[in-house]
Amino acid sequence: MSTYHIPVLLKESIDGLNIDPEGTYVDVTYGGGGHSAEILKRLKGGRLIAFDQDSDSQTNVGKDERLIFVRQNFLYLKNNLRYLGITRVDGLLADLGVSSHQFDQANRGFSFRQNGPLDMRMNADAELSAADLINKYTADELFRVFRELGEVRNAGKLVRYIEKGRAEKKIVTIEDFLRIIQPCLPSKNDWKYLAKVFQALRIEVNQELVALKSLLEQTTQILNVPGRLVVISYHSLEDRMVKNFIKNGNFETVAETDLYGRKHIPFKGINRKVITPQQEEIKNNPRARSARLRIAERIEMPE
Repeated sequence: MSTYHIPVLLKESIDGLNIDPEGTYVDVTYGGGGHSAEILKRLKGGRLIAFDQDSDSQTNVGKDERLIFVRQNFLYLKNNLRYLGITRVDGLLADLGVSSHQFDQANRGFSFRQNGPLDMRMNADAELSAADLINKYTADELFRVFRELGEVRNAGKLVRYIEKGRAEKKIVTIEDFLRIIQPCLPSKNDWKYLAKVFQALRIEVNQELVALKSLLEQTTQILNVPGRLVVISYHSLEDRMVKNFIKNGNFETVAETDLYGRKHIPFKGINRKVITPQQEEIKNNPRARSARLRIAERIEMPE
């Protein structure tokens, strides 16, 4: 296993899975393999299926007959499990967002702190890069991305400067992008502004919210009762989706009911309050600062 990524909320998330040593578990965001390694420590006759769409993650896959690695986006979770002959699992872990390794690699284009291609693709084989998005999206599409996915307040101004800049020269690198949007940056805490802008681009490039919605919906079809769902998120858009899904069985703020007024909620929240890292973990791993952990248990639905 490589140490290129420090797992966040490791003990809390693995404890949340309530692992049966003979059970079947899924880690849909393998990354550096830190969470998976801890799951494997608690398995005896059980097995672990690990997913990751980033080819770099394959370098961290150790030899263990209990581990099956699938290089795929978790968007295709259910189909890949069926291909492996697996219809039900006892627990699922998702550590969302970008790994520290991806941030540190300048050629991946995830960080505004170093120059490189404006890329941001978690799957390097995907067609759309952040540069493609910046150069090809209409003004309305760009406004939607920055306003909805980054909650950027001056999204209109930002889009106008992007339009002006790309009309003069194709935007290819992070340096190109930062140069043309410089007038939009606030005089203080410009890194917070850039974090929102880059978050918006990354989410759109990788269709992260679409994939997360699909993943959560698939959990109702693959988790045993009482299987566990464990999700670590890093921004409010993800956390809101997870919270509503666990609480209401959908992505709205109100649960659906049948003709008899019964709520159809497939999960029961295990932690009433969202779990956040302790200061010591944040000190040792800055990525943990915005982490939010939610744990739920699959329950029987009314007939």
